[in-house]
Amino acid sequence: MKIVPDAPVADKPATPAADKAPLSAQPQTSDRPRAGSRLLAELRAIGITLAVLLLAAGIVFFITTRWNSWVGDRSLQTTDDASLRADVTPLSTKISGIVSQVAVEDYQRVKAGDLLVQIKDDDFRAQVEQAEAGVHAAQAALDNNHRQKELQFSKIAQAQANVKATGADVERTRLERVREEELEKTGSSTHQKLEQAVADEERFRATLNSHQAELETQRRQVAVLDAQEIQLKADMSAREAAVKLARINLDYTRIVAPTDGVVGERKVRAGQLVSPGSQVISLVGQTVWVVANYKETQLRNVRAGDRAEVTVDGLPGVVFNGHVETISPASGSEFTLLPPDNATGNFTKITQRIPVKIVLDPKQALTDRLRPGMSAIATVKTKP
Repeated sequence: MKIVPDAPVADKPATPAADKAPLSAQPQTSDRPRAGSRLLAELRAIGITLAVLLLAAGIVFFITTRWNSWVGDRSLQTTDDASLRADVTPLSTKISGIVSQVAVEDYQRVKAGDLLVQIKDDDFRAQVEQAEAGVHAAQAALDNNHRQKELQFSKIAQAQANVKATGADVERTRLERVREEELEKTGSSTHQKLEQAVADEERFRATLNSHQAELETQRRQVAVLDAQEIQLKADMSAREAAVKLARINLDYTRIVAPTDGVVGERKVRAGQLVSPGSQVISLVGQTVWVVANYKETQLRNVRAGDRAEVTVDGLPGVVFNGHVETISPASGSEFTLLPPDNATGNFTKITQRIPVKIVLDPKQALTDRLRPGMSAIATVKTKP
């Protein structure tokens, strides 16, 4: 086994004196500029960030403070919170009775005056006849009163004639008595004739008083008949009013369409008992309009008479023209059953909506396909 001698180790180069010096003794002038530039860059980044944030906050503040003004100044005010409306009239009964006929079908078009529901009218016709009989009886009593007054006037005339004739007899017997008194004074007549003349005068005066009393009685009877006539006329008026009421109740047995339109679903059928206030059917008018609930911030320039365009979800692509007729005097929340009371506690500001009525122009195509309750989009063209 051969042993190989170790290779000679090369001499290490000498370390300079500078390398042997401590680190603290080495110069650091090259690191200071780097630290300053780094700090400056960080400050610049923070400043840019703050500037961007301030600018964004300013933009947001400016937009929020001017947003309502911009919205109100737009020439086209649009809302999708709109729907079609029409006059929907629930028709009810005024009287109690049994339905004898329902003369229409569901959703049938009708004209004003068309019969919709008929209630049995036998009882009501009998009431009319009874009331008319009462009028006839009152008229007969009034006619009898008139005949009695005519008879009474003839009695008064007869009594007046009797008074006049008896008055003439009284005057004649008075003159006869005066003449007999003169003759007795001269002795040309007897006392017996004078007594007879006095008796005749007194008898005729008594008869005159009786006839005058009878005349007064007959005149008072006329006053009684006049009072009876007033009472009979009042009774006649009451009975005529009863006839009118009976006829009105008879008319109530016929429920007719008050206007042209389309009926809804029938609520009653033949043979059903109804009472006053029972709804039997509804009638929808032919005139349709739009109620658009605009935000209060949108109504700055909206006025009655402004032109408007309406689109309906059920008829896409069809535009109906119209105009603003009226603007509600209060927000929709004021007409609810329980209006909001902001003075009771916590308050959250909510933009209110104001109903705006838009009337469609007449004689437009497809208006016959519009139905109350349809959703719509309304656009009002405002004038600055």
